[in-house]
Amino acid sequence: MIAALTAAQAMVAATARLRAAGVADPARDARVLLAHAARIEASRVTLIAPEELSPEIAERYDQLISLRAIRVPVSHLLGEREFYGRRFRVSGDVLDPRPETEALIEAALNEPFGHVLDLGVGSGCILITLLAERTSATGLGVDLSEAACLQASANAVQHQVQNRIEIIKSDWFGDINGNFDLIVSNPPYISLPEMAELSPEVREHEPRMALTDEGDGLGAYRRIAAGVPDFLLPGGRLLVEIGPTQGLSVSALFDAAGLVDIRIIPDLDGRDRVVFARMSQ
Repeated sequence: MIAALTAAQAMVAATARLRAAGVADPARDARVLLAHAARIEASRVTLIAPEELSPEIAERYDQLISLRAIRVPVSHLLGEREFYGRRFRVSGDVLDPRPETEALIEAALNEPFGHVLDLGVGSGCILITLLAERTSATGLGVDLSEAACLQASANAVQHQVQNRIEIIKSDWFGDINGNFDLIVSNPPYISLPEMAELSPEVREHEPRMALTDEGDGLGAYRRIAAGVPDFLLPGGRLLVEIGPTQGLSVSALFDAAGLVDIRIIPDLDGRDRVVFARMSQ
C-alpha cells in the first residue's frame, strides 16, 4: 500500500507539475489550490503541511492541479476573483477582474456621481464596486452576452446592491434609455494580431468577444464615441479602460466626438490604462 502524501509533499509534487506545464507562478497556485481542495483559508496551509491528506482531499487536489496544468485559470477553479477588496464570482462566461482595472475605479470615485452606465458589464465588478462605494448611486449595466448578464446579476445580489442596479442585454447603446452623469467601460481592446500573443489562460478560457473586436482593437471605442453624446449629461464623465498603447488613438476619437477635458490616466505600473473625458456644459 502506498503511503499517503503529507500536504507539504503534495504541494511540492504539484508545484513541479505546474512548473513543467509552463505555469507562471507554480508554487503560489499549488498552495492556493490545496487550500481550496482542503476547504481552508490559504493562510492555514502551513498548519496542515505535516499532515497526511485524506483520500478525498488528495483526489480533489489532483483534479485541480490537472486542470491548472492545462492552463485553466485559477479563478475559474476557485469560482471567484478578488477585485477592489471584494470577491466576485467568475466563470468562463466573463472576463476575469484584473488589478489594473482598479485605476478606473479610483478615477471614477474622484468625483460624485448619481447614475452610472457600465457598457459591457461582464462580471459586474466595475459597476457593483462603484455602487458599493457610493451607496446613494444607481446604475445600469449592459452586455451583449446573456450569460454575462446573469453573472453580473448574481454578483449584485452577493454584494447587496441589487435594489440599485439594473442589468440588461444590449448591443452597446442599442436598448438603453435615459441619461447618466458617469459612463464607464472596459471594452474589448485586443487587436486581432495580438490575440496570438495572449497567455493560454486568457486566449483559451476567457470569452473572446470580451477580449477582441476582431479588428484593430479600437472598434468598441468608435461605437462608444459615436453614442455617448446622446446619453451623457452635460458635465458628465466618461471613463474607459484601454490597452497601454491606445491612449492617443482613443483620445482622438473622443475629441472628434466633441468631448472635452480629455486625459490619459496611468495604472500603478505607470502604463496608460484609462482615458477620461467629459461632456461639455
